[in-house]
Amino acid sequence: MSRINGFIGRRNLLKLAGASGLGLAATSAGGFLWGAQQTVAPQSAQAQGRPRPPAIDADTALKRLLEGNKRFVEEKRQNLQAKLRLQETAAAQYPFASILGCADSRFPAEIVLDQGLGDLFVVRVAGNVASQTAIGSLEFSTAVLGTQIILVIGHERCGAVAAAVEGNPLPGRIGVFVEEIKPAVRRVRGKAGDAVDNAVIANIQYQVERLKETSTILSNLMREGKLKIVGGRYDLDTGELLIVT
Repeated sequence: MSRINGFIGRRNLLKLAGASGLGLAATSAGGFLWGAQQTVAPQSAQAQGRPRPPAIDADTALKRLLEGNKRFVEEKRQNLQAKLRLQETAAAQYPFASILGCADSRFPAEIVLDQGLGDLFVVRVAGNVASQTAIGSLEFSTAVLGTQIILVIGHERCGAVAAAVEGNPLPGRIGVFVEEIKPAVRRVRGKAGDAVDNAVIANIQYQVERLKETSTILSNLMREGKLKIVGGRYDLDTGELLIVT
């Protein structure tokens, strides 16, 4: 797949999207993608002291994330947020992994995975739901920015999942994302153990499936061996991330 400054070309993005994605490059959204390409010219990044790092495959990326989480748990975090890092990443972004995580304030992805500015492309929404907006963002991070792994992370005692388990009417638009969790809840209804924690894991697995099955771009990247989608459960008490898919 040809790349220009880490971005795939318009023709190749259309191939990934298939016929259903023709509008992506033909509308203003397409203009955004190609316009963004011009704003992060490689010479600008190099002028700031950060040439494009070599791409890493999904397995290496996952290993790096788990090693970062281990450092976090052991209180051995590296200083990856210094001003120098800010200057290095100002001109261009080259994230090595994409995260779909819960918006819960207790899950700041860069901190618990011990990664720095520019390392992760993070999408956060209550219940780590693979909404249409979230899917579009992840299509951008993989097909355009070139990350080869998406890690979907849920966490114990998730309020959004608990609301889906309880099934009570909710005000405003809160019920919108809760409805997208209920199919996962139905899968584990009546299962032995804690109902919410069972649903948390089921929801992680369900959202991974949604990403794989509802996005032509993501499924095509997976078929070409250029993307893996993995799910993990974050423990609020210990800070540990456990892979569950």
